[in-house]
Amino acid sequence: MLVKEKIKAGHHILHNRMVKAPIHSETCVDGFITEKTERHYEERTQGGRFGLVVVEHSFVRKDGMASPTQLSSSRDSDIEGLKRLCDIIHKNGSTAVLQISHAGCGASRTFTGMESVSASDISVTCGWPDAKPNPEKPRPLTVNEIQALEEAYIQAAERGMKAGYDGINLHSAHAYMLDQFFSPITNKRMDAYNGYTIEGRTRIHMELIKGIRQVIGNQALFMLRLGGCDYRPGGTTIEDAVEACKRFEKAGVDLLDISGGTCCFTRKGHNYPGYFGDISEAVKKAVHVPVLLTGGVKTVADAERLLQEGKADMIGVGRVITARPDWGMELAL
Repeated sequence: MLVKEKIKAGHHILHNRMVKAPIHSETCVDGFITEKTERHYEERTQGGRFGLVVVEHSFVRKDGMASPTQLSSSRDSDIEGLKRLCDIIHKNGSTAVLQISHAGCGASRTFTGMESVSASDISVTCGWPDAKPNPEKPRPLTVNEIQALEEAYIQAAERGMKAGYDGINLHSAHAYMLDQFFSPITNKRMDAYNGYTIEGRTRIHMELIKGIRQVIGNQALFMLRLGGCDYRPGGTTIEDAVEACKRFEKAGVDLLDISGGTCCFTRKGHNYPGYFGDISEAVKKAVHVPVLLTGGVKTVADAERLLQEGKADMIGVGRVITARPDWGMELAL
C-alpha cells in the first residue's frame, strides 16, 4: 500500500503517508494545554499510526485568538505545555509539527479584549463554515504593524523548536490572517502587500518563510498550509495556488499542505473524500516537494485511492480521528 510507504520531507523521513491534521481539540484554558489536551493527543497518536502529527493551530499573539479554547504559542510560558504534547507524540512514534496562526478578522474582542486587525477592513467568516462573520470591522494593519506581526510568528516558531518539535506549519488557510492577505476578497491593499498581484498577496508569506527558517534552522521540517482556492467569484483560484506554491518551494518550504481558503475547510456541495484534490493535484504537478491533501477522508482505503490517483503525496485526517480516537489502528507500527 502506498499509504504505508515512507516519504522524505525536507531532512525528515516519515514512516508512512498518513497525517493527523491540526483540527482544534477545544481543550485549552487561557491558551495553556490541560490534562484533557494531553489525553486527546495520547489517545489519537497511539501506535504511531501517523507518519506526521500536526498539532492544532496555536495563536502567535493574543489579538489573533480564534476561540477562547485555542492553544497558545504566544508566550515563553507556553513552552512547557507544548513540550508535553510533543513528548507524547514522539513517545507514540510520530514526527511532530506545531501549527502557528493568527485569526486576523476572525478574532473577537469578546474574548481577546482587543481590536480586530486584518489585511483590509473586510470581515469574513473565520474557521468554521457555519460561523458568523465578526460584526466588528477589522482595522487594516500598517506596514510597521505587519512587520511586528511577522516577529510574533517568528518568536512562536522559535518556541515550538525549544519545545522539541520537528518543525513548524505556517497556517495560511480557512480565512485566517495569512489567508486574508492571500485572498483578493479580503486583501484590498494598494501597497507592497497588495491584493492584486501574487507578489503582493504572498509578500508576507515570503518574509515569514525567510524569518522563520532563520530561527528553526535548515534541518527542521517547514510546512505551509495554503487555502488554495476560495471557490467563489473574485477569490483565489487553483492557478493562484500553483503560482504561490512554486514561490513557497523556492523560498524553502519542505511540505505543502493544501486546503480551502475563505471557504474554510469544507467545499459546498462536495463531501467526497479529497474534495480539495483538484488544487492539490495541480500543485503536485508543479512542485518537487511533497503535497498533503486533507478533507473528507474517512477510511484508510480513501487515503490509498487518493494517493493512487496522484491527488497528493500524503493524506490527512481531521474530524474522523477526533470522533474516533482509535481510527486507523491497522496503520500502527
